[in-house]
Amino acid sequence: MTRGLTVHDLVIAGIWLAVGLLAAFLLRMLLRWLGKHAGRTRWSGDDVIVGALRTVVPWAAVAGGTAGAAAVLPLTRTVQHHTNQALTVLVMFVATVTAARVVAGLVRTVTQSRSGVAGSATIFVNITRILVLAIGFLVVLQTLGISIAPLLTALGVGGLAVALALQDTLANLFAGIHILASRTVQPGDYIRLSSGEEGYVEDINWRQTTVRELSNNLVVIPNGQLAKTNMTNFMRPEQQLTILVQAGVAYDSDLEHVERVTTEVVAEVMTEITGAVPDHEPAVRFHTFGDSRIGFTVILGVGEFSDQYRIKHEFIKRLHKRYREEGIRIPAPTRTVALQQGTVVIPQQRESDGTASARLD
Repeated sequence: MTRGLTVHDLVIAGIWLAVGLLAAFLLRMLLRWLGKHAGRTRWSGDDVIVGALRTVVPWAAVAGGTAGAAAVLPLTRTVQHHTNQALTVLVMFVATVTAARVVAGLVRTVTQSRSGVAGSATIFVNITRILVLAIGFLVVLQTLGISIAPLLTALGVGGLAVALALQDTLANLFAGIHILASRTVQPGDYIRLSSGEEGYVEDINWRQTTVRELSNNLVVIPNGQLAKTNMTNFMRPEQQLTILVQAGVAYDSDLEHVERVTTEVVAEVMTEITGAVPDHEPAVRFHTFGDSRIGFTVILGVGEFSDQYRIKHEFIKRLHKRYREEGIRIPAPTRTVALQQGTVVIPQQRESDGTASARLD
């Protein structure tokens, strides 16, 4: 039988609650101060840890103060047990959410700090977060006295049915993991699929890959489809690449002079235009005796795929201007049609009563 509630009990319980709230406030202020110092460091992992502690530590202080207040009150054993159990579950829930946030943040930090790793791929972050939350949920159930062995058995048996029902989802999940593990595609790469879609890879999550086109539209591709399609990655093995520009000059041109002038224009563009490769060696290769011109290819170096449009634009403008200054002629395409002796049929427009033609003998 419990004793009656007194004013002294209420005062002591109030003191415990006040101490818990005050401790939560002071700890939060301390962690805020630590967060400012953590923001000045080069490693971003301490920001994640301090930010997570700012959530769990004040709640733990409040729960401790509440538990102390409940201990001094004349509660029955059953009420005392349920109160302590509820506070324990609350703290464990907050700790689980905080741990999931910390682990996911550290995984994101590690992937972003290493080259060749999926820095913005949320698939790893989501998997680690789900695992931590699942473990915390099982620990909470065990704390409440609920046996998790039958639950694990049921999950094992039902997992087969779930796997059969979610074949496409699981296929996309494992395809995404395979893509990231093999490092064939990473967020930030510029890719082109055999079906014609192309753009920068924004993210690879548990189901799909998001590609942002140069027009700023988003293309969503299932991971399974991406793993099976033919694809060109313009960022690997190197981000820098070369592009080819076709040109031609008249037959009466001095090819040595043409090559020298073109090389100078290439060197100028590579040095002055943003996105070009300054140390790229200019290259001009003559290759074709065309109908009205001698064709050649100019090889340009660009820093990454989208830079080629700006570099081509500037190169063609400057090359055209320089050719005009040097008197180098770029002839227009011409076609010579030879008429042999005999009958030539010239199609005419269809009239209302049929098709007419003219004969030249």
